[in-house]
Amino acid sequence: MVFNIQRYCIHDGPGIRTTVFINGCPLKCFWCQNPEGQSIRPQIFLNKDRCTGCGRCVSACPKGIIEIFGGKSRTNRDVCDGCGKCVEACPNEARSLVGRWVSAEEVFDLVKKDYIFYEKSGGGVTLSGGDPLAQPEFSIAILKLCKDNNIHTAIETCGHAPWKTVKEVLQYVDLVLYDFKHMDPEKHKQYTGVSNNLILENVKRICHELSKPVWARIPIIPGYNDSPDNIESTAKFIKELGKSIQQVNLLPYHRLGETKFERLEKEYPFSIEPPSEEHLTNIKKIFNLTV
Repeated sequence: MVFNIQRYCIHDGPGIRTTVFINGCPLKCFWCQNPEGQSIRPQIFLNKDRCTGCGRCVSACPKGIIEIFGGKSRTNRDVCDGCGKCVEACPNEARSLVGRWVSAEEVFDLVKKDYIFYEKSGGGVTLSGGDPLAQPEFSIAILKLCKDNNIHTAIETCGHAPWKTVKEVLQYVDLVLYDFKHMDPEKHKQYTGVSNNLILENVKRICHELSKPVWARIPIIPGYNDSPDNIESTAKFIKELGKSIQQVNLLPYHRLGETKFERLEKEYPFSIEPPSEEHLTNIKKIFNLTV
């Protein structure tokens, strides 16, 4: 199950890359930018501006879980399985299906079309999500096809998976883009739904046992993980990982995920301003002094 395949990416590893967004994630971060990829099933996006409340989706839904309320359609998301019947019935394209079942070969047939760009730029293929470790057999199949054809491979992961799974997937990975959300295990659980114990243990083993190149990626979420104490703790932890850390990427919060929550008919869990340039500069100074 994938929910997007984006070509000509330049921020998901070295060179020009194709990024494959794989469904499924063990974390439920408040600030998630891809909430449509959290579940391993298709999702229905609803554009309320296009919905006229005609009711055709109500008639088309085999589960009977769509109703018209306030002149717009709404869906019981706890029961919806993303069958897509309502999408087919909508005359205004207010509904769209996000996520589709594909084979590893189908994915590879698409990504190999840009081989010349990978070769010229030092790029390749990155598996993101969601999280590629949520569908390990599928991810391995794609990565192996890429490696067999001399295409550089990378994965972006939160690292919350059994070590056996991590190790099996990383056999076919040249670069790991590893996310660090928060260093305090209780706050990590409060903000993402899980503790960071397994996440931190896995990245230690990736660096010290497998010696895989790692890019540390840190979302900067004002009011949640951007305090000086947490930034310093994160920087010190990353420094202790040693030479495997090739670079640190600070990813400032942005509001692109808000629209996606709305289209999933979910309430966005908080309201927050993106970090200022001055604040980001101060955070960078802490990393420059530490890492």
